[in-house]
Amino acid sequence: SSGINAEWPLRPGEALRETLKNAIIVDGVTRGLRESVKRLDKREALLCVLAESTDEKNILKLVEALCREHGINLIKIDDAKKLGEWTGLCKIDKEGQARKVVRCSCAVIHAFGTESQALDIINDHFKRTVVPEA
Repeated sequence: SSGINAEWPLRPGEALRETLKNAIIVDGVTRGLRESVKRLDKREALLCVLAESTDEKNILKLVEALCREHGINLIKIDDAKKLGEWTGLCKIDKEGQARKVVRCSCAVIHAFGTESQALDIINDHFKRTVVPEA
């Protein structure tokens, strides 16, 4: 379910993809569950992206809990393969298409790199989205 995406001005995937791309340039993205959880635990994360298509439901709960506990913004997307592609875990063929994409169930941004409209959109989204207390 991608219910959080309803009110984004720019298509949410594009804003997130752009933000990840800028972060990768400055080596600001941690990929994979174990490494991401370490970053979250040390409060080194600025933004966490979680793919809901993972089989590890306990891991989903752990990541959600860490983000909540440390006040780290969390974006959920539907597909681990998409997250793999967006975080560069793939080969790009000569037509510019992603090939051999490796699934990535969690990624953490710890440095955004350049300021961008995409990042503004994401930050603005979190300002407007007040998470109700559980």
